[in-house]
Amino acid sequence: MSTNKRLRQNRNEKRHLDIRDVARHARVSIATVSRTINRIPTVDQHLAERVWKAIEELNYFPNTQARALVSGRTRLLGLLVSEITNPFFPELIEGFEEIAVAHGYEILIGSTSYDLTRMATCIRRMLERQVEGVAIMTFGIEQPLLEELSSREIPMVFVDAGPPGPLVRALTVDYRKGISEGVVHLAGLGHRSIAFISGPLRQGSAHARKTAFLESLQEIGLKSRSEWLIEGNHTLEGGMRATEHLLSLSEPPTAVMCSNDMTAIGALRVLARAGFNVPRDMSVIGFDDIHLAEFVYPPLTTVRMSRKDLARGAFESLRSVAEKLDTSQQRNWIIPTQLIIRESTAEAPELLLKKSGQRRTSRSTLKRGSRLREAK
Repeated sequence: MSTNKRLRQNRNEKRHLDIRDVARHARVSIATVSRTINRIPTVDQHLAERVWKAIEELNYFPNTQARALVSGRTRLLGLLVSEITNPFFPELIEGFEEIAVAHGYEILIGSTSYDLTRMATCIRRMLERQVEGVAIMTFGIEQPLLEELSSREIPMVFVDAGPPGPLVRALTVDYRKGISEGVVHLAGLGHRSIAFISGPLRQGSAHARKTAFLESLQEIGLKSRSEWLIEGNHTLEGGMRATEHLLSLSEPPTAVMCSNDMTAIGALRVLARAGFNVPRDMSVIGFDDIHLAEFVYPPLTTVRMSRKDLARGAFESLRSVAEKLDTSQQRNWIIPTQLIIRESTAEAPELLLKKSGQRRTSRSTLKRGSRLREAK
């Protein structure tokens, strides 16, 4: 037999493999194979091992739709994110998929881009695929869409807060700890003029981060001027526009905290273009600790919010309802935050000048110098 003919035959054999072939190879009944694939816990462990070994040896891929018909479960979870272009969300998706697959689940991803029509389409697609739960890692979901999910008794998990209901869980992020660590870090470096670039304040998480910042300042006896509190949109471009505004002030701040890393990276770009040296002329802190934060220049000091913790909390919250494993501890998961110090923060310019014995220079002088450097 020719090589090409053998290859065609092997392809045909694989194409027609079904549950009966697995049963024959494993020397068990078809029912045992079906129950094993559907992860029925009462299957004898020795028999289950034989079935999984046969599946691996035959390179057999179970038909997930057939499994759903037999078991009455799709083992499919929905994951809604805001924007796939923000590195935070691909990192979150990766973590969620990793833990879901390890527990025998698949995921269906929807990216809303903050568009209500697109969000409705994503949810409709998830309902059509009969998801067993939805992790809503985005903001601004409309009440009718929530009611559509609730009416079908689909478990949901939200970041920070969700609507009341027996099938709703929340991941509570401890914004205060990480942001407070950032404020204390800057104050310890001599900064007294600290700005904050928030996300869209219609979002609960953005409002919570700004509140944590203001309360942290108040605790150590500092105040922030209203012109140093800028509402951004969690994008590079938003960070750039906000930083340009700060530099246009007669008295710019000596440090800026940002509501996410993308905003902070936008700030770094504008500061570099204006001739500012970060951190000598201005310190910058981000929030999220996306992978890119370690590789921008200078490496970004930021507040870490672990995507792995978010992913695990979201999955376990949904799984606890789907598999009736619910306990009071699993109704609300606490997501910790932690300041990660890198190279984008340093002592305030005035403190550095005083230490070096030079004449104290105002921020307006620094700004004029930066404009001259830019012009050259």
